[in-house]
Amino acid sequence: MLYQFHEAQRAVLNPVSSWADAMSQMFANPYSPFAYAPFANRAAAGFELIHRLGKEYEKPAFGLTETEIDGRSVSVQPRIVIDKPFCKLLHFERLLPARLADRADDPVVLVFAPLSGHHATLLRDTVRGLLPHHDVYITDWMDARMVPLTQGPFSLDDYIGYAIEFIRHLGPDVHVMSVCQPTVPVLAAVSIMAELRDDSLPLSMTMMGGPIDTRNSPTEVNNLATDNPFNWFERNVIYVVPAKYPGAGRRVYPGFLQHAGFVSMNPGRHANSHWDFYLDLVRGDMDTAEAHRQFYDEYNAVLDMPAEYYLDTIRTVFQDHLLPRGLWNVSFDGRAFRVDPSKITNVALFTVEGELDDISGPGQTQAAHGLCTNIPSEHQRDLVVEGAGHYGIFSGRRWREIIRPEVSRFIGEHRRRIGQRSRSRKAA
Repeated sequence: MLYQFHEAQRAVLNPVSSWADAMSQMFANPYSPFAYAPFANRAAAGFELIHRLGKEYEKPAFGLTETEIDGRSVSVQPRIVIDKPFCKLLHFERLLPARLADRADDPVVLVFAPLSGHHATLLRDTVRGLLPHHDVYITDWMDARMVPLTQGPFSLDDYIGYAIEFIRHLGPDVHVMSVCQPTVPVLAAVSIMAELRDDSLPLSMTMMGGPIDTRNSPTEVNNLATDNPFNWFERNVIYVVPAKYPGAGRRVYPGFLQHAGFVSMNPGRHANSHWDFYLDLVRGDMDTAEAHRQFYDEYNAVLDMPAEYYLDTIRTVFQDHLLPRGLWNVSFDGRAFRVDPSKITNVALFTVEGELDDISGPGQTQAAHGLCTNIPSEHQRDLVVEGAGHYGIFSGRRWREIIRPEVSRFIGEHRRRIGQRSRSRKAA
């Protein structure tokens, strides 16, 4: 009933939010006589704050329509390449002019966005930073409440199946980048492809801030998953999608519950941020206020996760640690596989962590190196970014100035298969 109660609450708040938005405009619009009242700026700021606290946030657009390559502006056209029930593979196609035709050979990068509450647009800055140097694709996950029940369930094994399909579609010259949660299923996907001796194996894997082994530097997020028994999650966070949505009847971990969890991790910081937003509006600091709007437009836009996928992740990754213990069995293409990263021999590995990451603690992503024992050491690299938190490793100044250049350099060094490079050296 919690989901239905939430929908009833939304039905009440939506008109209040719309009314507050109209009142804010009335006290802010220069054509309105109320805008010249002595208290107008405070009234407009207060009503906008009420509007933003009560409004329903839709999925934002990527908004990436152009990039700059070699000092020239280049148009970018997002295009759906593969349309699956639970995910769309999105290509940010660069419309290169003739004078930049040689840049069509830039390395292909497939970014695996997390299916963990927020939309793939959370990685907008990641894509923006990669576009001048790479041909970029990203997994754009669907809100589970919008997927009809007739499409069946979606589990962690299904995520791995999607990953293999996308890599095969773009391989064999693709470089994969996984951010946060997908580091685990992507490592499993590449391990299975290596066992199958798949010709479409990626050239490199870049893994950023992911829970490969959550026994290292456990965070509050990890503790939540281990302090409660598995059936607690089934009883307390899984609900059925109401009838008004295409996915009616589907069991999900609702986005609004995830959002409440995000906020509860730092309630004071969010309260101060909203107060500062009000003061910025009163003072007329519109640039800072707009930055607040953009951040919370993204942060407050959440999606429902399929129950099967979420519960599989809780058990496999956070409670039983099946990947680092070598006990993870995955079903793919009608066969059962034991996930064994030591099968990977000719895919380069780069791990990136933030020193202050409070979601995937330092050492959790580095654990991939200890599992990929047969990748030559010269083709493995680890980067711990001083002063970076979780979001700072894929967005913001540190991503743009420190991490992205290192990622591009690593990809550039591994544009050929490791085995081919070794044979070339021997031939020379």
